[in-house]
Amino acid sequence: MKFDMGAAWDEAVAMMAANREVLAIVAGIFFFLPSLLLAIFGPDLNAMMAGDLSSAEQVEQMGEQVMAAYSDSWWIFAIATLAQMIGYISLLALLRDKGRPTVGEAIAMGAKGLLPSIAAYLIVTIGLSVLFVIFVALAAVSGVAALAAVAVLLACVVMVYAMIKFSLAAPVIAIEKVTNPITVLKRSWHLTKGNSVRILLFFMLIFVVYMVVSIVAGLILAGLVSAVGSEAGKLIQGVVGGLLGMVATVVVVAVLAATHRQLSGGSASASDTFA
Repeated sequence: MKFDMGAAWDEAVAMMAANREVLAIVAGIFFFLPSLLLAIFGPDLNAMMAGDLSSAEQVEQMGEQVMAAYSDSWWIFAIATLAQMIGYISLLALLRDKGRPTVGEAIAMGAKGLLPSIAAYLIVTIGLSVLFVIFVALAAVSGVAALAAVAVLLACVVMVYAMIKFSLAAPVIAIEKVTNPITVLKRSWHLTKGNSVRILLFFMLIFVVYMVVSIVAGLILAGLVSAVGSEAGKLIQGVVGGLLGMVATVVVVAVLAATHRQLSGGSASASDTFA
């Protein structure tokens, strides 16, 4: 089956329109609130990066400040990340589960899918990290600078390819209710077979639109912050940034759900793949 970007987008829009109330509730709990809490209680990274970075020493100092801020506030980021992972699975369950779960049932599904999601993420991350190190190490041993640059480029290409191949892992967990992380990754790989380039282009188009909206919103926010002051500005940034991130997340989740539906033929079972 050839992936149809137009059909996937139309279905994603239809799913968002049909489920906007419950999507807003779950996205608000798991994406807007964590983002707002990070903006209020987390480190002010924008202020750190707004200083003078004209010298290498100043850039190094800024990097050390950022690392120290993350070290001090790691628990906030950890809680936000876990909440968002649960939110992803919950949103996918709301959009595609044939049993039409309630918000509470969808959140329970999200909590159940948390460990498989973490396991699949770690497998992919560790695997890609090892490959990256091998690529770079082999190029470094050769002592040829051009070869090292090519190795880094190839490693980046492999990482992007892997991200596309495993992009449907979350829908497999939420919709097909697969909990074995290896099976999840195999299923995602199978579903994307023959459509990797089309899926990449689809995601890139969405990313470009998001970046344009983010830049425009950032310019507007910069004016508001300078007008109201740093404290109120930080709150405004948190609210607007949280809302923008929440909407973007709902769009991405709907796109993933529509992509999964199309490539799986509407099936919610991985049994045919591994029979």
